Amino acid sequence: MSTNRFAEVADLMPAEASLREIRHQIHHHPELAYEEQQTAALVAGKLESWGWEVTRGVGTTGVVGTLKAGDGKRRIGIRADMDALPIVEQTGLPYASGVHGKMHACGHDGHTTMLLGAAQHLAATRRFSGTVHLYFQPAEEHGVDSGAQRMIDDGLFERFPCDAVFGLHNHPGAEPGTFLFRKGAFMSAADKATITVEGVGGHAARPQMTVDPVVVAASIVMALQTVVSRNVDPAQPAVVTIGSMHAGTANNVISNTATLELSIRSFSPDVRALLKKRITELAQRQAESYGATANVEYIEGYPVLINTDEETQFAIEIARELVGDANVVPQADFVMGSEDFAFLLQKRPGTFLRLGNGVGEDGCMVHNPRYDFNDRNLPIGAAYWTRLVERFLGQ
Repeated sequence: MSTNRFAEVADLMPAEASLREIRHQIHHHPELAYEEQQTAALVAGKLESWGWEVTRGVGTTGVVGTLKAGDGKRRIGIRADMDALPIVEQTGLPYASGVHGKMHACGHDGHTTMLLGAAQHLAATRRFSGTVHLYFQPAEEHGVDSGAQRMIDDGLFERFPCDAVFGLHNHPGAEPGTFLFRKGAFMSAADKATITVEGVGGHAARPQMTVDPVVVAASIVMALQTVVSRNVDPAQPAVVTIGSMHAGTANNVISNTATLELSIRSFSPDVRALLKKRITELAQRQAESYGATANVEYIEGYPVLINTDEETQFAIEIARELVGDANVVPQADFVMGSEDFAFLLQKRPGTFLRLGNGVGEDGCMVHNPRYDFNDRNLPIGAAYWTRLVERFLGQ
């Protein structure tokens, strides 16, 4: 096949207005993890109207669209996430969230819409030979018991098998239309820990008669600063952040307990295990040195997202064909955020890429009440997915 038979951004521009309308509709009706009934119905309805075979209720509220063409045996899977966040929107946009306390602050409305744009074009042109599965996933933001894992547990890859799986996320800090890739580990594992210090409470004027859990907790906070700086190889990225510290209710009372909540990020299984070991040991030993105890509840969340080399190189080539070398970053920096697409990559080869969402004032960070997905990306992302399918199922 010659490259001039594959989708270009210009091919998707006639659909730009309709894609924008879909995106704004999803944005105006945000739904949290495992509540994506209206979004799933919209996705399923669009797919069916374009001739896709649709399966609803995969992994609770997930939707899978399947399209076959020709007699090719190869199969490809592409995933988009659908859920919103529990954030009060402050954009003031005419299509801003119509549900107080919920908003699409991470761009999943855009991710879903770009994949729908590709679905419409693929159904109309069918310039491929093989099987396409589109995985519209719930609950990426859930942190634990994620939508990706639920879809896998619901037989995703047995019922809708693929030879490789692909996904993307928008990337504030890069210009729209800029594609960022990384072979190997790209996004961090995300774990959390809750440390509960048990001391002996009492009167603030008689601290000698207490075991002050606040002092113990403060000591633990300072000790934890040495985990990354003194235990982890400096060449290995890792973050230990104490995001929450609570103790007591009055200035003249020493409480019985103090609680710390941690966010822990890493990029290798060995470092991940080391962080768990050292955080647990340091907290317990520091507490013991004061005559207190520390209970550490350690919860492992999303694993390290690891892209396979061959599929990443293929995805890079598609981006270069579509937008040119100047708009492709083949080996981007690590992203300290996490992503449950990592579970899919544990089961199948594939790659997760990033698409620039804007810089400066146009590049508001995700999970911010003023964030909005950049609509300039809608035809670009749709064209990318279309061309990826055509090339993958045209080899």
